Amino acid sequence: MAISRAQLLKELLPGLNALFGLEYAKYENEHEQVYETETSDRSFEEEVKLSGFGQASVKDEGSAINYDTAQESFSTRYNHETIGMGFSITEEAMEDNLYDSLSARYTKALARSMAYTKQVKAANPLNQGFSGGNFNSGDGVDLFSTAHPLVSGGTNSNTFATQADLNETSLENAVIQIAGWTDERGLLIAAKPRKLIVPPAGMFTASRILESDGRPASSDNDLNALKANGSIPEGYVVNHFLTDTNAFFIMTDVPNGFKHFARTPLETSMDGDFDTGNVRYKARERYSFGVSDPLGAFGSSGSS
Repeated sequence: MAISRAQLLKELLPGLNALFGLEYAKYENEHEQVYETETSDRSFEEEVKLSGFGQASVKDEGSAINYDTAQESFSTRYNHETIGMGFSITEEAMEDNLYDSLSARYTKALARSMAYTKQVKAANPLNQGFSGGNFNSGDGVDLFSTAHPLVSGGTNSNTFATQADLNETSLENAVIQIAGWTDERGLLIAAKPRKLIVPPAGMFTASRILESDGRPASSDNDLNALKANGSIPEGYVVNHFLTDTNAFFIMTDVPNGFKHFARTPLETSMDGDFDTGNVRYKARERYSFGVSDPLGAFGSSGSS
């Protein structure tokens, strides 16, 4: 439906002092704290995880050496989505000198809507990656699972067996668990935490845990080991699009984890409709968010 004079009656009356409601500040590009961005020129992108070799065996004198076989583990497909929205202004509204004010204000509102939608899409793997959600890893299990299957027959876990809220103990346990991750053949990998991602409700807890010199919430004069050891070297950031107030996530240095493919950047256009005389505006963008290696992050949905 086109924006008409009936929808904006007050703007036609004398005595109008101010128009407001479209100039709020917005949270911008929070996905950049989670995702590695790459460009794409194809309809979809696919990434494959490879399996290396197992631990070498002792070769007895005079005996044949053992041979191992490399193979693919699993693949992840990124299907780009086209996101778009538009609005139109009636010919009559333009005739009554509303064109300039409407086009300027509502193109800003359109950009705000597109930016907001992108952040919601980016947060979806984090919000939906636990049991009961609808975002799986390429290995066929929940993105955050205690049983990511390995070619060797073992598993990796990037969540707690019993979900826990963010506190000193749970963060230490997550760091320890990350240190025990292996590759597809069971060889230890030197995975390390990078940064903590929390919802707004967790920012003060995160600050106390990571920035206090002494142990948080303790009367003892013990060292804050998380800070002293530099366990989370990039500190914490707040993602305002996380839906669970108790959840927290640790991004790791494992390569090819969370990926954002930009197929078509944000573009806007306008044209006139011959039949109605209305002017139409639209915005369009095409992209995908996903995860290649689930070891790119450790997550907890919280205890409640």
